[in-house]
Amino acid sequence: MTDENGTKPENGNVPESTTSETPVEPAKTDAIELSPASLVEPKKVEEPENNGAIEATNVAEAEGQVKKLPYPKSVFFIISNEFCERFNYYGMRTILVLYLSRQLNYSDDTATVIFHIFTMFVYFLCILGAIISDSWLGKFKTILYLSLVYVCGSVLVTLGAMPPLNLPATTFTMIGLALIALGSGGIKPCVSAFGGDQFKMPEQLKQMTTFFSLFYFSINAGSLISTTVTPILREDVHCFGEKECYSLAFGVPAVLMAVSIVIFILGRPLYKSKPPAGNMVVLVSKTIGNAISTKWKEKKTNPREHWLDYADKKYDRQLIEDVKVLMRVLVLYLPLPIFWALFDQQGSRWTFQATRMDGDMGSWDIKPDQLQVLNPLLILVFIPLYDVAFYPALSLIGIRRPLQKLTLGGILAGVAFIISGVVELNLEKTYPTLPTDHISQLRIFNGENCAYTINTNIPGHPTINIDRHGYYVNKDVPVSGKFFDLTYAFTAVEGDNCYSFEAGSYRLPVKEAHTLFMNTKNTSYPLIWYEDYVNKPSRGSPLGRTLTNVEIGRKIEWRKTKKNSLEHEEPAYLNNLTEFSAGDYKILVDGDEVLQTTLSTGGVYTVLIHELDNGGYYAQEVVITDPNSMSILWLIPQYVVMTLGEVMFSVTGLEFSYSQAPVAMKSVLQACWLLTVAFGNVVVVIIAELALFDSQASEFFLFAGLMFADMLLFMYMAYRYKPNNPNAVAETEPLTAGEEKSALPLEGADNKAFENKE
Repeated sequence: MTDENGTKPENGNVPESTTSETPVEPAKTDAIELSPASLVEPKKVEEPENNGAIEATNVAEAEGQVKKLPYPKSVFFIISNEFCERFNYYGMRTILVLYLSRQLNYSDDTATVIFHIFTMFVYFLCILGAIISDSWLGKFKTILYLSLVYVCGSVLVTLGAMPPLNLPATTFTMIGLALIALGSGGIKPCVSAFGGDQFKMPEQLKQMTTFFSLFYFSINAGSLISTTVTPILREDVHCFGEKECYSLAFGVPAVLMAVSIVIFILGRPLYKSKPPAGNMVVLVSKTIGNAISTKWKEKKTNPREHWLDYADKKYDRQLIEDVKVLMRVLVLYLPLPIFWALFDQQGSRWTFQATRMDGDMGSWDIKPDQLQVLNPLLILVFIPLYDVAFYPALSLIGIRRPLQKLTLGGILAGVAFIISGVVELNLEKTYPTLPTDHISQLRIFNGENCAYTINTNIPGHPTINIDRHGYYVNKDVPVSGKFFDLTYAFTAVEGDNCYSFEAGSYRLPVKEAHTLFMNTKNTSYPLIWYEDYVNKPSRGSPLGRTLTNVEIGRKIEWRKTKKNSLEHEEPAYLNNLTEFSAGDYKILVDGDEVLQTTLSTGGVYTVLIHELDNGGYYAQEVVITDPNSMSILWLIPQYVVMTLGEVMFSVTGLEFSYSQAPVAMKSVLQACWLLTVAFGNVVVVIIAELALFDSQASEFFLFAGLMFADMLLFMYMAYRYKPNNPNAVAETEPLTAGEEKSALPLEGADNKAFENKE
């Protein structure tokens, strides 16, 4: 036995102690926070002076004469606080990778790395929050202070996204994300445990179960609503002269986070707060550290059967045995991070994949980041279905034990990535042909009412014929070195009063696309060269360019067809590439409509306008890059399979962890479960940084292969694993009357989870 710090009292007298455990509500990834890292709070139990009173109380309880305790009103403040906090976290995270890539101009790979580093720190810092709460501040102060840090981070990200402020957006975003990671991760292990503290055990066991159900619902409700709303605020609201309003999309969740603090403080008079009682994570770490250091000193003079036995000079034997059990389970945890490496890519790689797909549903447009709403929505559907249908069906084929279910959950995650890889292969067929090594691209637009022949030195294309108002495309101009020195000479072959262009030359850089525009009404520059954009738009929104061969001084307008609202205007010959919202447009020159066109998501368009001699206009649209054509609905199967795997993996894993942990180690094992999520994100960062493949499909298949190999390893480790029954010790040791109350509900919770192994 040990004292409150886990060390042996010098005089050998050991106070009796008991452990109060809070049952854990199995949940989704984020619902790991329902498994606090600080549920175990050792406390001294005074020997009751009046045993007769205790016996009378026990008799009264047995006869059902004890008055039913009222449901603690304080938990509703905690549930409301959790809803607002989760709305903020998921709302911000939903749009994060798009903000990093579209506003801060990071590449997709770098945005993915930043996203997963942020998620990694959120889960690493859970341990810090648990230590601060249990060893120093207590749960209430930890939640309050770190929530203030949290809201400061949210405000910084919001301010950085406001263009008029001209703040260093990147710096503000990175500092903001660091503060959010500290705040979110720090309070994660405290909130649900603080809610559990509001109940008196074991009298309110059923009421506490209801609380965890409501708590879990608030998490998914906050996630569901925020992943639906924030993409709408981002894309459908225009602010500060920009097409997307990230400041509002970040700002609304930040306001909800501030509201969550107010709600939490309002409930303070009703809260039951327990003082810090020491953190078991710290105690276990000290025990392991002491065993390692002692073994290093005494391994030759005092050999032991197990390396942890070297800590027995300072720590109690039961603690050491519990740590041994803990280490056996932790070894089983080693393959688990790979699952989270796949799961958390829903917010990064899968979101980027959605940006290259068509979300147009007619009257409704699905945003690429909005598809993440499928996860919490499916979670709420699948959890009851598992108990009613899925698990009974699995038992018919012999899958009944927790480790079998956990393995199947991992396999389903691998299948989800196989599906995503197949989708990506089909998606790649719709991607534009880009200039690569040793290749350049050339486009020529004829803005004249005359046909020309162009003599060039392009290998295989010495003569180019271009019709009136026509265009020429060559996507495979060979380049040796860094440039191809193009020479050209024009000969008019059809038309009246055709302009005689001067022969010339132009240097085409490798891996770039360049365009020549013939426009004689621009007497200063009848031939205009510019670098063209031929890739998919990084923001997903369509891009358009207006090439005008009109009188100098004309004004070009792009107006939405339905509302006749002005979307863009520019003077003739500006020729800039402009980002538009998807939809129908009419194009006007000095108020005269010359063309109606439709711009679709993911497309790049050039509109060619020529002013005719009779005062009219000729206009046509040229598609430079085809718009997204593959429906975003093709992503639904991979989300469905991943969520099926998540429910089986996460819920079963939490249940298994809770049931296998020694009574005093449950908080430590839950903390280690959180760490598997953190390490999973480390895996994604490493693979993204290595940039092993040019094809995203290949990377998806790599992750699927890692998942399958990982589950094979896990199956072998699970086969060799010897289950632990944490109740065995409790059953063999006599309990005092005061201890019985805290032990009974724990046994029930453990046995229920452990039954699934039989």
